[in-house]
Amino acid sequence: MILPKPKNINVERYVGGLSKFKKNDNPIKLSANESALGPSPKAINSFEKEKSKLFNYPESDSNSLRDVISKNFNIDADKIICGSGSDQIFDFVCKIFLEPDDEVIVTEFGFIMHRIYAALHGAKVLLAKEVFFKASVDEILKKVTDKTKIVFIANPNNPTGTYLTKNEMLNLREKLKSNILLVVDDAYFEFINKDDFSSGLDLFKDKANVLITRTFSKIYGLAGLRLGWGYSSKKIIDTMYKIKPPFNVNRAALAAGAEAIKDNEWTKRAIRHNTLWTKKIFNILEENEIASNKPTANFFLMNFDKTKINSDEAFERLARERLILRKMKQYKIPNSLRLTIGTEEANQHFIKSIKEICK
Repeated sequence: MILPKPKNINVERYVGGLSKFKKNDNPIKLSANESALGPSPKAINSFEKEKSKLFNYPESDSNSLRDVISKNFNIDADKIICGSGSDQIFDFVCKIFLEPDDEVIVTEFGFIMHRIYAALHGAKVLLAKEVFFKASVDEILKKVTDKTKIVFIANPNNPTGTYLTKNEMLNLREKLKSNILLVVDDAYFEFINKDDFSSGLDLFKDKANVLITRTFSKIYGLAGLRLGWGYSSKKIIDTMYKIKPPFNVNRAALAAGAEAIKDNEWTKRAIRHNTLWTKKIFNILEENEIASNKPTANFFLMNFDKTKINSDEAFERLARERLILRKMKQYKIPNSLRLTIGTEEANQHFIKSIKEICK
């Protein structure tokens, strides 16, 4: 009997951070860069109010949320598109720009979903080398050919925690051919407080050849609702709307997202918490000769080359203490783990545990 046969899709599958490991009771998940404090109480309340309306479809084009985003960031609502996570925006942009044999440039240790969506839509993905786990403008430019359609850059980058400065980003856009789209993933921009850094939106909101993406999964603590948005020229955004599924963002996400953006005090509290604990944990990592990026986001990439134990041993021993970190094998970063900043209790427990295993 001949059965229906799906086409061969030769694309790497994304592997998320573990929530549990073996039979750990009450695990402490520090593997997915989720919010330490969770969402704003106002966002939760707005989510709760939607339960009586679940039989109704949401807005097709997320108009109410786009209006809130527009007012909060002083940008044009007609140049915003919302998605089921910023992942969906990556999918949209690859779908409208890429044809088989086109080329997409990503950085060596850049966010892996960028390369997955590019490959899914038939593009050849080129890896630009990084220098000490930091993206290099020169290395990106070396990869450019007449077939280059898109360059993806997350700034700060996940999982390395490094970033390109304002001047480096402007230099990159200036030296790229004007017909190459630069996609700037702003997922972690709220956490970074460096004088030489500016977000993609601040730098490029008036550029017709840049797409900026943002997410509600990190600082706003709404990862479970899958919500993100993109901003670019009206022409690019209008083209995305032609392929966007109707009702692609659920009504609970729309309601919670709007309140999350408006609750500036909660956002500031989340930033203060992260700033405090990244400083403390960075100092502990240095004391124990665990190499890492300086604080820029809500996570650390930790390298164990100078310690008595390797990353696999560290993972196992931390897991026995209920602490679940992210392995870096999918990113091909050797002897390393990624740690998400957690609650005060989780962070204290990590500090105590990492000191013990590094003795």
